[in-house]
Amino acid sequence: MQALVTGATSGMGLEYCRQLAQRGHHIVMVSNQRELLDSLPQQLSQQYSIHAIGRYQDLAAPDAAQQLFDWCQQQGLQIDILINNAGMFFFHELTPDLSDRSETMLALHMLTPTRLCALFGEEMKRRRQGYILNVSSLAAQFSAPGITLYAATKAYLKSYSQSLYFEMRHYGVGVTTVMPGAIATPLYRISPRRMALALKIKLVRTPEWLVRRALRGMFRHRRTVKPGSMNYLAPLVIHLLPNHVVALIWQKVNKTSTP
Repeated sequence: MQALVTGATSGMGLEYCRQLAQRGHHIVMVSNQRELLDSLPQQLSQQYSIHAIGRYQDLAAPDAAQQLFDWCQQQGLQIDILINNAGMFFFHELTPDLSDRSETMLALHMLTPTRLCALFGEEMKRRRQGYILNVSSLAAQFSAPGITLYAATKAYLKSYSQSLYFEMRHYGVGVTTVMPGAIATPLYRISPRRMALALKIKLVRTPEWLVRRALRGMFRHRRTVKPGSMNYLAPLVIHLLPNHVVALIWQKVNKTSTP
């Protein structure tokens, strides 16, 4: 089987590639990090005796999904596993200055994954087999200031994927939504010391831990994978906070984070 992974050259994306390669699957690594694509596919191919190739692509471009699908068709690549992992994160009050980053996030978390699911999913439906894994987030379960757009886009991806599960099930195609909490990746810009502490107390988990559970759920045709107790505790705690308390917390956090 051949897997296509977006955001494949770092963090969870690279770990998806590694663990799929360990299982013997061939890999198409899609990323906007050109230099890493020059070396990582070859490393995976040699280490795991599989065939890995790289595809440089800006997945935030309006026609990115169609371009990627057409390229796979031209290369004669049959995609049996689609993993929509590419994404971005920023913690900031929404302002007009963030318009470019906001549009990029909308494309990466909503528009491109939706189109990729439709294009590659149609091929899977014809073959009556395949797997789609969409990476949502713990943040999809609650609303919080500072991650306004991030939470909203991940909530869309969660809702879309969980509904698509039922549409594709009849055709033998699995659609799984994974909802990670905080994972130790470059997505979160915190100091190594704080990251080490967060990992020690299990506030943050490793990509290996998350990907192992996500792939296990995907291959078992699970609709949703919500690993870790934080997926259940954090939304409950946040929902119980009165609105004025949330507002006070955000006021203090926003004041300390503003230059």
